[in-house]
Amino acid sequence: MGRKTYSLSAIALAASAAFSFSSLDGAEAFARDTGETDPAPVATPAPAEQDITFTSLEVVQPIAHETPESAETPSAASSLRELVSDVATDAAMSEQMRCLAGAVYFESRGEPLDGQLAVAEVIINRAEDRRWPASYCGVVYQRSQFSFVRGGRMPRIKTASAAWTRAKAIAKIAHEELWESDAADAVYFHANYVKPRWSRAKTRLAQIDTHIFYR
Repeated sequence: MGRKTYSLSAIALAASAAFSFSSLDGAEAFARDTGETDPAPVATPAPAEQDITFTSLEVVQPIAHETPESAETPSAASSLRELVSDVATDAAMSEQMRCLAGAVYFESRGEPLDGQLAVAEVIINRAEDRRWPASYCGVVYQRSQFSFVRGGRMPRIKTASAAWTRAKAIAKIAHEELWESDAADAVYFHANYVKPRWSRAKTRLAQIDTHIFYR
């Protein structure tokens, strides 16, 4: 998410003696690729039998920068709640981000924000782990993993609800790593009113409200 800075340096040519051109010779231009297309240079012929001296000079050419998308998203909020309220959620979502936000919405919309963020972390961590599918949608729709998925489909989302707006913000925050989670390394979780057999062999990381997270 860092901004790239480009600089253009001129090639310094120091002439130890004057050069004389007896005919109309073109001057060769040297430049580094700036990623932009410049107009075709117009070569001006040097006057016959005229001495031309090249002087070593530094050339500074400012390059216009586009603002990275991530720079538009605040990342220095004083609380997760403040960050959620500041994150823009009105842009169109990709299919993968919709899967991530959908998992947050159905699994944890009644949880505190840090609990919702932890659920998003589990989806992301699984997608980055070879033991699970390599995409958010692949993780969410993996058979017998999330109870809200029925028949390989996600239930209807109330897209006009505040809960969906928060879920979209949480998904973006988790995806762009804008806030640290207590369950940052988690790949499993369950509600505290059940005790699945697999949890005995896992490393417990945190309990956030009604969810317990493991590695």
